[in-house]
Amino acid sequence: MRRLAAAALALAAALPGCGLEDDGARALREAADWLWSRQRDDGSWRSERYAVLRSGQALTPFVLLALLRVPGDVAAPPAGGVERALAFLRRSVDEDGALGYADPDVLEYPVYATAAALRCLVLAGEAADRPVIDAMAGWLAARQRTEANGFPVSAVAHGGFPFGERELAPGDPGHVDLSHTRRALEALAAAGRLDDGVRAAARRFLSRHAHPSGGFRSSLVVPGANKGRLDDDGRPGAYATATCDGLLALLAAGAPPEEDGVAAARDWLARRRHLTWPEGIPGGSPWGDALLFFHLAARAEAFAAFGMDPASGERIVELLRARQDADGSFTNRDSPLQKEDEPLLATAHAVTALACARTGATAPRP
Repeated sequence: MRRLAAAALALAAALPGCGLEDDGARALREAADWLWSRQRDDGSWRSERYAVLRSGQALTPFVLLALLRVPGDVAAPPAGGVERALAFLRRSVDEDGALGYADPDVLEYPVYATAAALRCLVLAGEAADRPVIDAMAGWLAARQRTEANGFPVSAVAHGGFPFGERELAPGDPGHVDLSHTRRALEALAAAGRLDDGVRAAARRFLSRHAHPSGGFRSSLVVPGANKGRLDDDGRPGAYATATCDGLLALLAAGAPPEEDGVAAARDWLARRRHLTWPEGIPGGSPWGDALLFFHLAARAEAFAAFGMDPASGERIVELLRARQDADGSFTNRDSPLQKEDEPLLATAHAVTALACARTGATAPRP
């Protein structure tokens, strides 16, 4: 009997479409199931490790956006799971249309949180959410550093989006970088609120942050935000995660795939395909280990933007499957610098990477 069963499994594995779960589907299902198992009764996901992620304002939309990428035939949400998460997001939006400000002493990544929540409501919300979607998009667009809030075209921050600090001194742009800019642009595009003015200013910012090599640096506004090597002139160099952000930001801003800047960033990544260390970050830097799951997710999204090639998809699945814990979660045990030692955060990054690697789709499903 055991021999017959083994023979049947071997035959099924050899035949396409016989229903056996491949490694990528299994890893994605187990990771998604683990995340759903950690959802609180109020619909949120909250960190028990980091105070800045404890209220759920930032972590909930981040986790939900990752889970919305998972095909239903791989891992279906539990009954009411998406609805509870969306209800939590609606309750978390303040009167200005933002998330992240509920605690007066701890800012929970307001631009990141609002951008991710906006995308979740666009993708999975209801017709009645349109007013709150419009309010969130309006708040987000107003964060862009432009002439309207004191940043002329000549300012290096012009066109970029910040962390979301409040009460900055006049002329202080705050923490403006590619990562925030990419997320804001993606959210505004999803909401249909990426107008010509926002797009043109963003393109100026992205042009400034393109490196002569074709890659991108994270920020010329906040030099300390860059993790890459310095060029001979002391300016920040390009590195992989920033280049993924820059490429995806260009596409979100409406740049066609054949445009020179898009092609240059794509070629930069194609020439530097190391997945367990973001190339451009010096060897021995603590950031190389710290960005493990962030890097895999960003790479997968960038690769998928042009059609995930099978070899890259298989390699991403292989790397993640080898790092998955028995309960389905992921944790970066090499460095806490990017907060990837928080399993909720690392697992959400892994779900994004696995979903893109398996389906070749960059956008979460509706």
